[in-house]
Amino acid sequence: MQKEKIEQFLKFLKVEKNLSENTLTSYRTDLIQFNKFLNEHYTTITLSGIETTHIRDFLTTLYSDGYSSSSIGRKIATLRSFFKFAIRNEWLDSNPCSLISSPKKKGTLPEPMSVEEIETILSLPGSDHLSIRNRAILETLYSTGIRVSELTGMNIDSIDFVGGTIKVKGKGRKERIIPIGDKALEAISAYFNKRNMFFDSLRKDLSVNKEALFLNNWGGRLTAGSVKKFAHQYIKEAAIKRNVSAHSFRHSFATHLLERGADLRAVQELLGHASLSTTQIYTHLTTKRLKKIYDKTHPRA
Repeated sequence: MQKEKIEQFLKFLKVEKNLSENTLTSYRTDLIQFNKFLNEHYTTITLSGIETTHIRDFLTTLYSDGYSSSSIGRKIATLRSFFKFAIRNEWLDSNPCSLISSPKKKGTLPEPMSVEEIETILSLPGSDHLSIRNRAILETLYSTGIRVSELTGMNIDSIDFVGGTIKVKGKGRKERIIPIGDKALEAISAYFNKRNMFFDSLRKDLSVNKEALFLNNWGGRLTAGSVKKFAHQYIKEAAIKRNVSAHSFRHSFATHLLERGADLRAVQELLGHASLSTTQIYTHLTTKRLKKIYDKTHPRA
């Protein structure tokens, strides 16, 4: 597998499929990993010489190295897409991945937080510049249910303070408009005030991103990794022992809406899910929670 062919494929995904940078990075990582495996185990192999057995050997190594079923499934999907692209460009005659089946996903449900746990976390940030920024971010995540990557991609003009909405670009660069609550808007306004004072007080030659909504300490656009890192710290400080993360704000948003009678299709639109079946996982969560309440409180449960 020549590296230039991998780059051609990635360029196709970016231009034709409009995939996000995070998704492109995942594709690149998977293909480079497979290419490295081939070079280490089959030194003279070419793209046209790749067979199903080579892919099976690669997957066996992944299982031995402790990769999860979901990670392996993603890598299979990456290879399948790459080989389809190779056939279309007449680099290959057949897809060596066609006989490879994806591993069954475990039926694990996302972990939401309770309203009380959310409120505890939101009360933790202090009054300095970064803490006010962090509170605005967490308020926005819970108020809108957007993905962390969607949040970090937002610009200042993504917010309509008068209409009470935000505009985000989701998977496939699809744009959607979502309501945002007053608490989150107040937190963002407070952040704006502190942000302007903070950067005005720094040296004048600092290059500050004028478009991005949330900035790091050097004036650049905040990354998803940074959001996940500080969210983890607040979750830890709130003494939440379960497996929750920054992404759990999205799960909590959906779960709490459905528990209070929101329409499933409306929640689907808010979350930006292409398929209703993806959103339906949250109905299992609410049913599971209701069953616990029933078993605990009903006299003849």
